[in-house]
Amino acid sequence: MTMYNPPHPGEIIKEFCVEPLNINVTEAARTLGVTRKTFSALLNGRSGISPEMALRLSKVFGRTPEGWLRLQLQYDLWKTRQSIDIGDLKRIEAA
Repeated sequence: MTMYNPPHPGEIIKEFCVEPLNINVTEAARTLGVTRKTFSALLNGRSGISPEMALRLSKVFGRTPEGWLRLQLQYDLWKTRQSIDIGDLKRIEAA
């Protein structure tokens, strides 16, 4: 099922992980073992969740790594669907 205009995963991390724990970006980044700049870029939608970051997020905030990557995939697919037109493509049928 395709989500309409899914939020960037950084928004989800900010709203459901960082803010409820009342921690700042610096503290969260330190706990994740990444730089403040790296974590800030994720929270602000300037970067995405890599497999490595998914493992870190899973360990620190919970949820499976696959769940974190699924959020990123849903966001990326929705954004890509907005920017390309594949309406004229046809399926290749077996002979």
